[in-house]
Amino acid sequence: MKIHKPELLAPAGSLQAMHWAAAYGADAVYFGLPNFSLRNFAVNFTPDDAASGLKMLHSLGKAGFATLNIYPFDDEYTALRESAGSLADMGVDGFIAADIGVIAMLHREFPQVPIHVSTQANTVSAAAAMVYRDLGATRVNLARELSYEQIKQINEQLDGKIETEVFIHGSVCFSYSGRCAISDYLTGRRANRGECTQSCRWQYHLVEEKRPGEYIPVFEDDRGLYIFNTKDLALYNYISSLANCGVTALKIEGRMKNTHYLAQIVSLYRQLIDGIEIPEETIQTLISRVSNRGYTEGFMKGPVTPEDYQWEFGGYQATSVLIAQSTEETINGQRVFEVKNSLYPNEELELLTPGNPVKKYTPPTLTTIQGESIPVAQNHHRILLDDMPAFAILRRVEKWDK
Repeated sequence: MKIHKPELLAPAGSLQAMHWAAAYGADAVYFGLPNFSLRNFAVNFTPDDAASGLKMLHSLGKAGFATLNIYPFDDEYTALRESAGSLADMGVDGFIAADIGVIAMLHREFPQVPIHVSTQANTVSAAAAMVYRDLGATRVNLARELSYEQIKQINEQLDGKIETEVFIHGSVCFSYSGRCAISDYLTGRRANRGECTQSCRWQYHLVEEKRPGEYIPVFEDDRGLYIFNTKDLALYNYISSLANCGVTALKIEGRMKNTHYLAQIVSLYRQLIDGIEIPEETIQTLISRVSNRGYTEGFMKGPVTPEDYQWEFGGYQATSVLIAQSTEETINGQRVFEVKNSLYPNEELELLTPGNPVKKYTPPTLTTIQGESIPVAQNHHRILLDDMPAFAILRRVEKWDK
């Protein structure tokens, strides 16, 4: 029996990130222009970047989807239509939208471009998915609040009439995706306008009614209490189950993440989707290397209880530090690396390259691109290393907190 292999869909907040996501195994990449994409704090793509990125993806047999998932006001439709038209002319493989007015407009104006319904639409039923299909959508992202059994039931009812997509890894919104108003009230920045300040992850104190101005900390650890701060999603145990129940695409969150995150997370899920067996302990080790808030399977098992959810009381954490990453530039056959943190010769690091397991690596004598031998490479140094591919990450294993 032929086993369905879902599409691995990765994020890209910049053209550089798109290249890394593709190199480490993504089948498709989603990205946004500066407007209408719900990630105003990401680098985002210029029109030239988008055209270049789509050309690169298509040359590799991969797809690029553009996010237009803002909830626009009436006076914004003209500009949104113009952006969509530019993307359509570039050969974009799909629009990601949430607002029903936008979905209807895109289907009417650009019928040749598939429409994917964003997580912002909070789709939790087959009935809702079918309405989106009738509006012209070809794929719907199923809400993170669904259990596996509910996802399975939805796919059975849809019976292939519209594709489904599920987030498998990354940050989780405190509310239904984008429906939270905390950021609006505290900072005047709206979640559904791509301006969320992630106020749910700030540290909070109590103020007693008769003691104004006295801030009382409620400590859960030495950093304080983060009462709304959710763990990150990690559904590596559900890859085969989601594939077998008919999910079309497995999506990774993170258009504001760096290349280290993309390299590790995309490569891990690429291997799992391809059927490579990786021990649970190894997976836990690998995903702990990149910045995270702890991990959870969210609602996959059904209703969440305090015992099996366990809020993450704290900020970001990781067990490694990004030391250097490769560039596409070579000098006399040696690969040029950009140094991000201090790098010493003869220290043991981890090397992560596309399509390969993580390896130990000890850098030889460090040489700058000017040919100068140095005892230590610091941030922003550009150094030469032998026998390295165009995409490679060097990291030091050490516990840190941000």
